[in-house]
Amino acid sequence: MEESRSVELSRQEHVPEALPTLLQQISSNEVAGFDSTEHCNSLNHHNQPSGFQPMQGTEMAANHQRKPSISISMPNSPMGDCLQNAKFVTIEEKDDMGFGNGVTHSSAASGAAGVEPKRVRFYSHQLPRGRPHEEAINIPNISNHPSIKKFKDKRYDSFKTWSGRLERQISNLRGRPREPSSSPEDSVGSKAEKKAEKESVPVDRYFDALEGPELETLRSSEQIILPEDKKWPFLLRFPVSSFGICLGVSSQAIMWKALATSPSTKFLHISIDVNLVLWWISVALVAIVATTYLLKVTLFFEAVRREYYHPIRVNFFFAPWIALLFLAMGVPPSITKNLPQALWYVLMAPILCLELKIYGQWMSGGQRRLSKVANPSNHLSVVGNFVGALLGASMGLKEGPIFFFAIGLAHYTVLFVTLYQRLPTNETLPKELHPVFFLFVAAPSVAAMAWSKIQGSFDYGSRIAYFIALFLYFSLAVRVNFFRGFKFSLAWWAYTFPMTGAAITTIGYSTEVKGVVTQALAVLLSAVSTLTVSALLVTTIIHAFVLRDLFPNDIAIAISNRKPKHHHHRKWFLSRHGTPENKEIENYLKFAVPDSDCQDLEACPDSSSGSGSSH
Repeated sequence: MEESRSVELSRQEHVPEALPTLLQQISSNEVAGFDSTEHCNSLNHHNQPSGFQPMQGTEMAANHQRKPSISISMPNSPMGDCLQNAKFVTIEEKDDMGFGNGVTHSSAASGAAGVEPKRVRFYSHQLPRGRPHEEAINIPNISNHPSIKKFKDKRYDSFKTWSGRLERQISNLRGRPREPSSSPEDSVGSKAEKKAEKESVPVDRYFDALEGPELETLRSSEQIILPEDKKWPFLLRFPVSSFGICLGVSSQAIMWKALATSPSTKFLHISIDVNLVLWWISVALVAIVATTYLLKVTLFFEAVRREYYHPIRVNFFFAPWIALLFLAMGVPPSITKNLPQALWYVLMAPILCLELKIYGQWMSGGQRRLSKVANPSNHLSVVGNFVGALLGASMGLKEGPIFFFAIGLAHYTVLFVTLYQRLPTNETLPKELHPVFFLFVAAPSVAAMAWSKIQGSFDYGSRIAYFIALFLYFSLAVRVNFFRGFKFSLAWWAYTFPMTGAAITTIGYSTEVKGVVTQALAVLLSAVSTLTVSALLVTTIIHAFVLRDLFPNDIAIAISNRKPKHHHHRKWFLSRHGTPENKEIENYLKFAVPDSDCQDLEACPDSSSGSGSSH
């Protein structure tokens, strides 16, 4: 059986295949050289050398089964003649067994006889380049690929300063016009969204969307307009509260200058070089922070504008000018002893402009009235008056320092009463105490030094302000439970210079009232201030270079200016009565916490509901 199969297979190999009837009826002789072996043979005969003899007999029969083929590239248009501009590419035909150094042999006999194998010519045509070619072969648009689209995130454009007409002109000059919206509805929606984003964010919106001591934590029912899944650009994450670092370090330069030059602290033998080193460090910090924030103003002006509308961040716009006043007060004697009086007017002009704006809002009766936006950070907008009065009096000025001292005294009195009585409308004040309350100490301590410079002595007016500051300082220092368990915040730097101000005022008071008690108090407060600033400096370095979370995404500037659509009645009911799960957890925590941890009523949850339920 196997032998019969092999015989049949050998017969099938030698029997030529029959052509279909349709192909037999088609005449191929109408086109010269098309599917014709005669034309190929004539071409091969024309290209062979003079001593060439054509194959005959068995060689023609052996090679008859492998017919040469001719490939023609069709033109782009039926009217074109591709043969006129065609390029001839000769491809040597391969043997059944393979290639031999690029030259193939039709058979073993022809290779032995030294006969050059026949060549087949292909007609090729060069394809045109450009967009028609890409469209013809259906190349996909890479810019529309999902993996490329996510790199073209335009959600930051609403905060960019140059994202409007200038950006469109630059893109047109580069030959890449802005892509139109896919549908009219999308274009209308994008215009409405941009219009809404450019509107001023009201103060009530910050109260509704944010929570926490500095109003920087987003509520669970809110959504931000910037991406939450990745880190934003650095300038968007750089807050204006960063100037608090400058306040803390520059006030240290003033304190160490007072320790080195005051007669009451001569026994410490402190070198004035410490003041020189700290002053240059303060200058470098002010330059770095100010330059960075100027870049933010230039590139992301919308973010700066939102910080200005923030009820707490707006007070930090006084911080850079107060830091410059501190640098002028703490300048080392080796650099200069007498500053020009024109410098005082230059530094106090921006503070006066800000006060005209903010103090006018406090008493205008609008959404930004003082009874609504009062918070401890408002002391930053008041303390600049006393710092300016102190510097002006040190330069020999009279009327200007008294003017700013009077403005600061009037508004500090109103602010002090408003914060002390804690009206129900003061939603920005947190229930738990926070280091922001040390700002209560800043204004009276600096005011005591300012009045002593204006009067020329540490008289009774200066002592009254100093004793108020000293009492507030100790009333906060003894409440240890108020200042533990809080997460680090960059804004804490603004709360270090009140401690330094109290120490500086104590040094001045010990010079006027000499004694062991006053000198020991001056050294103690100076040590506490130095340790606090050093601890904050180390913590800041760790968060900046080790943990790399010093500047997280600034949620406070990315809130939407419209309230989310939700059921207000359900939200009011839940906030009023609480969900069953939350009430169970709350009751458990109330009865599980020992009484020793809840000695301070303000630091613990409200016990009225708990007492009522227990009865």
